[in-house]
Amino acid sequence: MLDIHWIRDHAAEAQAAADNKGIEVSVEECLQQDEQRRKLLQEIESLRRQRNEGSVQVAKLMHTGHTEEAEQYKAQLKQLNERISEGTAQLDAVNLALERLLLLMPNVPSPDTPVGRSDADNVEVRSWGTPPEWTFEPLDHMELGTRHDMIDIPRGVKVGGSRSYYLKGLGLLYHRAVQQLALDMLLEHGFTPLDVPLMVREENMVNTGFFPTGRDQAYAIKDEELWMVGTAEVPLVSYYGGEVVEASQPIKLAGVSNCFRSEVGSAGRDVRGLYRVHQFAKVEMVIICQPDPALSERMLQEITSHSEQLLQALELPYRVMSVCSGDMSQKTYKQYDIETWMPSRGAYGETHSASDLHSFQARRSNIRCRDEQGKLQYCYTLNNTAVASPRILIPLLENHQREDGSIYVPPALRQYLGGRSELVLRA
Repeated sequence: MLDIHWIRDHAAEAQAAADNKGIEVSVEECLQQDEQRRKLLQEIESLRRQRNEGSVQVAKLMHTGHTEEAEQYKAQLKQLNERISEGTAQLDAVNLALERLLLLMPNVPSPDTPVGRSDADNVEVRSWGTPPEWTFEPLDHMELGTRHDMIDIPRGVKVGGSRSYYLKGLGLLYHRAVQQLALDMLLEHGFTPLDVPLMVREENMVNTGFFPTGRDQAYAIKDEELWMVGTAEVPLVSYYGGEVVEASQPIKLAGVSNCFRSEVGSAGRDVRGLYRVHQFAKVEMVIICQPDPALSERMLQEITSHSEQLLQALELPYRVMSVCSGDMSQKTYKQYDIETWMPSRGAYGETHSASDLHSFQARRSNIRCRDEQGKLQYCYTLNNTAVASPRILIPLLENHQREDGSIYVPPALRQYLGGRSELVLRA
């Protein structure tokens, strides 16, 4: 959430951010509601002051025996109370309208964020590895998964509907192996692991910036006033909601969780295989730190490098993309996406997303820390994907396949797969 004082002084910049992110919100309307709110506050305060002065006068008149005059003052006080009640009701309505607008107001992108409308306008920062070339016709992950009896989508759809699946045998082990590798790497970098709630209160979705704009992507628990999380970022940030934290050193959290997304708006897109599913698992990084732009930039580069380290260990070609304004979420200040080469797509596909939010999330969640002078300030927050599976299985299976149908297992994963150096077809 942006500070209303900042919006007053930077109205044009705030509106440009909304326009560039494709969010329909009027800064002018927001400022009008803010002006009306301040006007009503002044009027109500003036009326309360008159009422208090009148109450004192009534007490004096009653004490001196001027009963008739005191009754006249009481009648005036009654009118003042009615006007205060009317003004308070108007103020409540204005506050609701202002809050609705402020919740839609997006974070302003960093100065070095590319301006664009979609992921087609994202800019490549760097790349690693080379897409493989084969002397045979490669298979996609679904054909490989079926041959190795690792993936069963027809039965998944039978049980859970569209975009559902079963991972079985080595499919499940591979799925868990990449998560454990990611978690072990984060432990080496000083992250604290947490198993997190998968159902959260609506206020936590709002406070972390996933609502109101992303409401259609979340699953509601009917009659429970709870929502299923699409990322552990929500419970990780909310862990410190409403608290003053000790952030002399960045707080590093690693959440391990299942995640759920409705994928509204993706009808007809990526319908084959494991790229876009309703349920998946993630190891997620969250950092809470002092409100220092230089520090948060350093943390963004650091967490992005953690994901690159994982992909290099998995021997997967990838590229790091600077995300443009139109492809950003409402809450993001600066973002990198990492796209991994997926042979069946003939293109890179997103597997990781790292974001710096500055104080946007912490302001909503009321997470503060003390600066060097002891003054309370809103923290900065960042997040990044360590790994998301089963999507990561797509490049793992496809890039490492061999002509005989076997699949090479990178050394980094072998300790989690009983020492296997390859996955071989059953005779």
